[in-house]
Amino acid sequence: MINKLERKGTGPHGVVPTRMMSRFFDRFSFPCDPKTAEDCTFSADGVRFSVLTPALLRVEVSRDGTFCDEPTQSVWFRSFDKPKFTVTQDKDAVTIKTDAAAFCFSLAQKRMKKIVLADGRAVTDFKKGNLKGTCRTLDQTNGFARLGQGVVSRSGVAVLDDSDTLILTKDVTFKQRNGETDLYFFAYGFDYRGAVRDFFRLTGLPPLIPRFALGNWWSRYKAYTQEEYLTLMEKFAQKQIPLTVATVDMDWHWVKIVERFGKESVSKGTKGNWMASLYDRIMPGWTGYSWNTDLFPDPQAFLDELKKKNLKITLNLHPSAGVRFFEDSYKPFCEFMGIDPESKEQIFFDITDEKFVEGYFRFLHHPMEESGVDFWWIDWQQGKRSAMPGLDPLWALNHYHFYDSAKNGKRPLILSRFAGAGSHRYPLGFSGDTKQTWRSLEFQPYFTATASNIGYTWWSHDIGGHCGGYRDDELYLRWLQLGVFSPINRLHSTANEFMGKEPWKYRSAVERSAADFLRLRRRLIPYLYTMNHRTHTEGRALIEPMYYEYPQKEGAYRVKNEYLFGSELIVCPVTRPSDKKSGLAPVNVWLPEGRFTDVFTGRIYEGGNEFTLFRDLNELPVFAREGSIIPLDCEDKSNGCENPKALEILIFRGNGRFDLYEDDGETTAYENGAFAVTEFAVSETDKELAFTISSTNGDRSVLPQTRAYKLSFRDVTSCKRLEIKVNGEEKPCEPQRENGAISVTIDAVSPADSVSVKLFAITEKKNDSEKEHRIELLSRLQGRNGKKNIFYSKLVKDETKQPIAGKLRKMFREINKLY
Repeated sequence: MINKLERKGTGPHGVVPTRMMSRFFDRFSFPCDPKTAEDCTFSADGVRFSVLTPALLRVEVSRDGTFCDEPTQSVWFRSFDKPKFTVTQDKDAVTIKTDAAAFCFSLAQKRMKKIVLADGRAVTDFKKGNLKGTCRTLDQTNGFARLGQGVVSRSGVAVLDDSDTLILTKDVTFKQRNGETDLYFFAYGFDYRGAVRDFFRLTGLPPLIPRFALGNWWSRYKAYTQEEYLTLMEKFAQKQIPLTVATVDMDWHWVKIVERFGKESVSKGTKGNWMASLYDRIMPGWTGYSWNTDLFPDPQAFLDELKKKNLKITLNLHPSAGVRFFEDSYKPFCEFMGIDPESKEQIFFDITDEKFVEGYFRFLHHPMEESGVDFWWIDWQQGKRSAMPGLDPLWALNHYHFYDSAKNGKRPLILSRFAGAGSHRYPLGFSGDTKQTWRSLEFQPYFTATASNIGYTWWSHDIGGHCGGYRDDELYLRWLQLGVFSPINRLHSTANEFMGKEPWKYRSAVERSAADFLRLRRRLIPYLYTMNHRTHTEGRALIEPMYYEYPQKEGAYRVKNEYLFGSELIVCPVTRPSDKKSGLAPVNVWLPEGRFTDVFTGRIYEGGNEFTLFRDLNELPVFAREGSIIPLDCEDKSNGCENPKALEILIFRGNGRFDLYEDDGETTAYENGAFAVTEFAVSETDKELAFTISSTNGDRSVLPQTRAYKLSFRDVTSCKRLEIKVNGEEKPCEPQRENGAISVTIDAVSPADSVSVKLFAITEKKNDSEKEHRIELLSRLQGRNGKKNIFYSKLVKDETKQPIAGKLRKMFREINKLY
């Protein structure tokens, strides 16, 4: 907030602007340690250098010799370890040398001239090679959108510019900067993860998001009635399609306000923001805080019924028009602000007015939360202006809503737009209203992975596309598949009656596949939640570009839509339509060195290759590296996301480890040790495979008293003997054979138990024969059988001499790589 003691005149409602004695704003305070140790700084000629790490240098250029040792909207921490460095100064230049780089700065020109990395690269252009970050919104985009800068670059150096942010004091007041240039030079070379890790050290780690956010969300911009919405939720349940979050878009409140309350209900404007004022005039009913009782005659019963269905609830907000006379909370809010309710005076939205902000939460939001609203979708679209120059209302709304939601031990959460570097502290991100086209789908995997370059790890997209475009059942299913392998899977669309994302509104084959994928998302939650914890503690995003793991492999940069999905998987979404004759869709794939198994087809690939793969409607390339361990919930049809009573563990031959993280999923009790970690490990020696479940460490009370484990060895077809021991005591077992692989189930394992499983004389899974694979591909082609048979006979005879059509040549390329 603006420090009221620094402002002159009266407030927006005639109130003398003095700092309030209320302790309400204590909830918005934040952790920070913004001052760098003096012995890690060097000043010369109006420039201060702060050596934060061997590869991270802060450079401030000041006109009056004052520098910033306070937190800003983006940067909260500058007190790092004390790296070793040397400073050399001559008349016109300063050179700072560390183990990682030499930073050469021109005092005469007041700019960084050159950074020489430890590998010998000399970088002079600090924008060239930047691998980009993200952007505020994808509203109304149809494919590509311009992205901002990230903190990783192929050149080895990236720059974070913090010059234009406001100073954010510990008591949550804002101050203008003194006009200084404030730059952070990330000279991490190919250590992209190191750059992002230290970006988080600078700005704060992403919070641990609630477990329910990782399930399937239902959302739609549509004026449902109470009965329609509850009937819809019941239909999902009847069809055994699981959900965790029920979203109600803006029509939960009064929208047609002129018809209902007269012309005087139209907003008089938004202070400090002409764009918001114009927006309020064009769409006067977008802001609202009172249930539309024509649609929802019993709001409390509606919320209660959703809770009974094991759903969390979020409502949409457009707060720009403030509070008008027709709102249920208008009278108490007026009295709080010192306004006569009989005047029908508009309570203007002013995010810089402390009293307004306190009332905004106390009278508009807290009562709704007490009724059952779990978190808010902040749909700010009205620009970056406020009554304080430089203060973006979106940033302030994100900060205040997120911290306000952390009440009574509750884990905070919002859904909102990106408001610049540091926005990862306020998850989740809402990417906006995209067009329903293949172009939009094609852009989203790259967009999601690239956001990791600026630490924005929790994007939520309008899965299926929001508006416009065209009806395409295949497009819908491919988008939904991307959603399942995205940070957040939120089905959404506009009110157009023919754009609903319910699976049963598509042809039967697509409906069945969509339902299966939504059930798969439910099953993936144990894996996703562990990655959520990894993001919170290590700064590793669920989705990372391939070049994070393989920065010096050219192929990692060519596959822009391929990404690392947690520690165990590589995902290659299908973003192009299928070939009409074969029904197969192409996917460009690059695999690094090693052995990989396609989770959907079971096919095994040797890495170090680039492929064009072709997949049918029910498959997309998802690869598990040798030694991967993937925990899945055995429950896949019910709402909710509790810690499972039964787990299926997908195990792939090799050597690997997975630490399953679990807590209560919703509160901050984990901060005081209320969490548990169970270690799974696989090891492979000559024709033997061993898998262990260690005794759980931590607070076992957060887990079920006992748990069943189904161990699925996905690339083992048989073994001569299988041995299971629980706490050292051998147990009888009967392995099952499923889809060409073997599995075994162990019931009633307590968190204190340790389990070991050994497979002796295993038979490794092999790919189908080359002949069968060729026949499978050709069989899919729609056309004359005789012609195909002649072609196949010639192909078998001597493939090298037979001309193959372009599409067929690409389809057979995969076979040539496999065999």
